[in-house]
Amino acid sequence: MKRTEISDRGLVRLLPATYHQPPALRGLVDTDDELEILAEIEGMTSARLLAERGRNPHLDPRELAWQRRSRDLRIYGDTHVNAAFTYTRAGGNRFNSEERGAWYCAWDVMVSVSEVAWHRTRELGYTGCFEDSARYVELLADFIGVFDDVTDEPDHLALNADPHVGYPVGQGLAQHLRREGSRGLIYPSVRAPAQGGNCLVCFEPRAIQNVRPGASWDLVWKGTPDYSIMAVA
Repeated sequence: MKRTEISDRGLVRLLPATYHQPPALRGLVDTDDELEILAEIEGMTSARLLAERGRNPHLDPRELAWQRRSRDLRIYGDTHVNAAFTYTRAGGNRFNSEERGAWYCAWDVMVSVSEVAWHRTRELGYTGCFEDSARYVELLADFIGVFDDVTDEPDHLALNADPHVGYPVGQGLAQHLRREGSRGLIYPSVRAPAQGGNCLVCFEPRAIQNVRPGASWDLVWKGTPDYSIMAVA
């Protein structure tokens, strides 16, 4: 495995647009004081807030991104970064277990689209109905530093297209790399239709810099696993 130094801006992570809406509790109250009370109640079950309070055994709260206390100095993206590491899919993903998440992104937005669309298509397949539409919002971030790199090993078992094969190997590899102090791993996209699209999985919240929103995209399924993509003005 090689190591690659990067200094790249605007790597793309796609997030369902529902996570970008204003706080769901705001419409239930009349004042900010009441909102704080409801937020405390919500925090009792929020994986992100519990982790920030040091109640996640798999995450040291000192690893997480933090907002400054002044309302005028809040840094956009801190909650999104922390959520990426505290909310996980059952069984985990290619390079993270269900105990600890990671920040997945790509240099090309269409590679990110291919990745999220594969997962959503798979979920629709479980229901037996390919009728759906979903809006995703870009989260752009910058990365500087040296990262492990398996783009020269396209046959690595961790890159197997079958999750039952690739995920256990990838999770084991990620755990080993993290123990060795790795900040993340560059790897070729498994889901992009054309070769040459690379992804980055970042293991450390503090390595994710300058998070900001980008464009929005609508993905639509009309009865088949094939989907259409439309940019949102």
